[in-house]
Amino acid sequence: MMDGMAREEYRTTTTSPTAQTLRKHRTHTTEASPASPASPTRAWATRLLVLGIVLSALNLRPAITSLGALLEEVRDGLGMSGSVAGLLTSVPPLCFAVFGVTAPRLARRFGPGAVVCAGMLAITAGLLIRPYAGGTGGFLAASALALMGIAVSNVLMPVIVKSWFPDRVGSMTGLYSMSLALGTSAAAAVTVPLTDALGGGWQPGLAVWATLAGIAVVPWIPFVRQRGARPATPAPAREEPPAALRVTRSRTAWALAVFFGLQATAAYITMGWMAQIFRDAGVAAGTAGLLLAVTMVMGVPLAFVIPRLATRLPHQGPIVLVLGACGLAGYAGLYLAPAEGAWAWAVLLGVANCAFPLALTMIGMRARTGAGVAQLSGFAQSMGYLISIPGPLLVGVLYQSSGGWGLPIALMSALMVPQMVVGFLAGRDRTVEGEAGR
Repeated sequence: MMDGMAREEYRTTTTSPTAQTLRKHRTHTTEASPASPASPTRAWATRLLVLGIVLSALNLRPAITSLGALLEEVRDGLGMSGSVAGLLTSVPPLCFAVFGVTAPRLARRFGPGAVVCAGMLAITAGLLIRPYAGGTGGFLAASALALMGIAVSNVLMPVIVKSWFPDRVGSMTGLYSMSLALGTSAAAAVTVPLTDALGGGWQPGLAVWATLAGIAVVPWIPFVRQRGARPATPAPAREEPPAALRVTRSRTAWALAVFFGLQATAAYITMGWMAQIFRDAGVAAGTAGLLLAVTMVMGVPLAFVIPRLATRLPHQGPIVLVLGACGLAGYAGLYLAPAEGAWAWAVLLGVANCAFPLALTMIGMRARTGAGVAQLSGFAQSMGYLISIPGPLLVGVLYQSSGGWGLPIALMSALMVPQMVVGFLAGRDRTVEGEAGR
């Protein structure tokens, strides 16, 4: 797979402005340096970059899902109140919004590779420190450190894909999204068995995930050290300063931000509450956890297929509508027959949650340049995660006040409708540069 991507990275087209710019840059690089783009050094750097993307994606959710698996033990161990534990469900999107907005500026100053490398180091340190921080405050602070690393990497992954694999946006976004889904589901599934194998204490059960994050640092080190070496690093051509693009003037950028926020809302509600819905319907606790794992695992194959399909269509709106219809059907099933058709609803909601890789793909397609993608990604993800913060909390309030799942499920279904509308608008074949003006 990596060899194929390395070969196709250098394929040029006659219609893409980005490809034409890259072709000029590559011709200049070949003439100016003995190390041509097709050299073994350049090909190895491309393979290393693909490995870095995969390993980084694997580490973008275990900090969250591993904690969910051991939340009861963590609460007991730290003497954490119920309100503080509830606050933990809103900390990830809050950190993603606050820290993610800084990613484009950091990338301009230090380079995307250096920032992602620092992000993986932050995840490693945060996951290693938080179980042994000695109190609730230290636990939250270390969690925020790990989430900061996740936030900047979240934003910069579409930038790296667009800049270094301009002709492989769909397949590379699919590979990244598939790896992210795999890391999410793996952390949820194996954290408890790992904890038991390590002696039953929740501290090593959480800290063990720092090992995977530490491994992800390694592939990015050459890109930090060789930041100025054009032939050895698959860097993009110089582009216009991103400050010239006023992304907030673009309707497509706003549509993408709202779409990203609503799909994130649905995903966090699913991760936080779906197992409880099944348990309240009479499903055994172990089975309810397995149903949630099925929902997350659905993202592994579909996260690779959907971006590839999206890049072949002039309008991604039809995919948005199909995913939304699956979500509405899943919610209807949860309301009408939560236990009887549990497996079907888990699968349908797993398909609906694949709006996330679709949103990432559209971010890469709705800007012409790497600088444009950086600004669009930072804006859409930061604004989107801000939008998603109230959702899981509101579901909990409605559940507690009504004593049942009717109102929360009605809210989930109602939010799916505007998600489909703005997603359809965001899927139109246009770019933010064309709308915002330079």
